[in-house]
Amino acid sequence: MSAVKQVFALGFPWQTLDPFLFCVYHKDDFPAGNGHSGPAVSLAGRNIGQDFNMIDGWNMYHGDTVPGFPAHPHRGFETITVVNEGLVDHADSLGAAGRYGGGDTQWMTAGKGVQHSEMFPLTKTDEPNPMVMFQIWLNLPAKNKMVEPHFGMLWSEDIPMVEVNDAQGRLTTLKAVAGVFQGHIPPAPPPQSWAADAGNDVAVWNIKMSAQGTFELPAAAAGLNRVLYFYRGDQASVDGQILTPKQGAQLQSDVAVTLTAGSEACEFLVLQGRPIGEPVVQHGPFVMNTDQEIHQAFADYRRTQFGGWPWADSDQVHKDTKGRFAKHADGRIERKP
Repeated sequence: MSAVKQVFALGFPWQTLDPFLFCVYHKDDFPAGNGHSGPAVSLAGRNIGQDFNMIDGWNMYHGDTVPGFPAHPHRGFETITVVNEGLVDHADSLGAAGRYGGGDTQWMTAGKGVQHSEMFPLTKTDEPNPMVMFQIWLNLPAKNKMVEPHFGMLWSEDIPMVEVNDAQGRLTTLKAVAGVFQGHIPPAPPPQSWAADAGNDVAVWNIKMSAQGTFELPAAAAGLNRVLYFYRGDQASVDGQILTPKQGAQLQSDVAVTLTAGSEACEFLVLQGRPIGEPVVQHGPFVMNTDQEIHQAFADYRRTQFGGWPWADSDQVHKDTKGRFAKHADGRIERKP
């Protein structure tokens, strides 16, 4: 029995299935920085504030001097930001902040409402500042949509990197951001997350395969939504079904699937989870179950600003920091090399 149920072209953002709402892959070949966290090149010709045209291989996004996403609100879901290369500066209305990257993941439960910013500081002034990251939105069930917001960091040192060799010794590495793989347990997700219940079988796996390597994605429980995204390489085979880059495959969750890389190294993202199975009503940054709840979200944001913005700038960059860090809403500080 083939595990492949459907093959589809990847759009922008990538198509997702319940319990996931959104997934976008950012690969920006940012130039050297100007000493103020921005690019040391002219921004002429860019649609500043809405720069998504990949001029010269990178975007400013909603930033005007530093690339990224200045302060904006969310309610009713979670953001999972997986940064494989580059740096992200986080700030939010809880007073939490952080600089993370190089394999780290930031997992935020928006719950009843939070503002946050995600800026991409270009800290290297004598060489390029490449960025490779995913942002994934994971829905919350109705009973948890109005929980207190939560800011969490999953440091690269704590995220399992599972190495598997095929019969010819060709290496595959699986990064388990969420979901146990071969007994390797990732850091715990936020306590109110759909992923916090092991019975929901939520997985976020980043897979890197050597050229011509083979790898078996094991069967999971029945009834899950499991999607494989192929984003780097020349060609790959999924149970004999040929995929080209920028294609995805919906997989049967309770059937093992054999992946075979083409003549180049290949990279994939797997998103898996048990569907929440509730109505989804989304308007911009708010995801609820009914239209009335969306109207209430806008009214609450206009009234409270979800706690306001305690930072000097809407595009807050932690210019004086050294290394990676996280400042939690309770004042606790973590520092990494």
